[in-house]
Amino acid sequence: MTDAAAILNAIQQDERYLVNLDWGTPRPGHPEGTVRAHIDELERNLGRLAGKITSSEEDRLRLIIHTHDTFKAEATQGVAINDPRSHASHARRFLAEFCDDPDLLNMVQWHDEPYALWQQQRRSQRVDEDRLRSLIERIDDWNLFLAFLIIDNCTDAKSREPLQWFLSMIAERIESRFSVADLF
Repeated sequence: MTDAAAILNAIQQDERYLVNLDWGTPRPGHPEGTVRAHIDELERNLGRLAGKITSSEEDRLRLIIHTHDTFKAEATQGVAINDPRSHASHARRFLAEFCDDPDLLNMVQWHDEPYALWQQQRRSQRVDEDRLRSLIERIDDWNLFLAFLIIDNCTDAKSREPLQWFLSMIAERIESRFSVADLF
């Protein structure tokens, strides 16, 4: 079992993490601006799931919250999620220095894939079933991943529509205690 709280403590002492916290300005989807402000908002959202998650899940979610977007300053904008220059790839590599949990690493790498699938479906009017199936196969703990997606996508500035769409697409394909009813 990964000691997520100890890992987070080590990450929060790392200069690479610290230097990136104040990166960012207000932009669509992130009017809060900085990575630090985004983390603060997600920490509040994590509190909204109290009673629906275990303390171990809370620690693991906090670890994802603090790493998933922290390397946007070092990323190349507009590249694919799996591109080594994407913010998700930078975040995964950073987390991998502290944690060898493949599922947590996959969650950090693929946290924006549901939104990307929704965008692609809106443009093409069809679901990329291969891409969706690939995401489903990459994630083991769907309770944790969906809890994180709720935390990250139920912010003041984000529409719930993409997450509602994604949850409806996977409802019959995965088992989870989280659903559209858990959105706030």
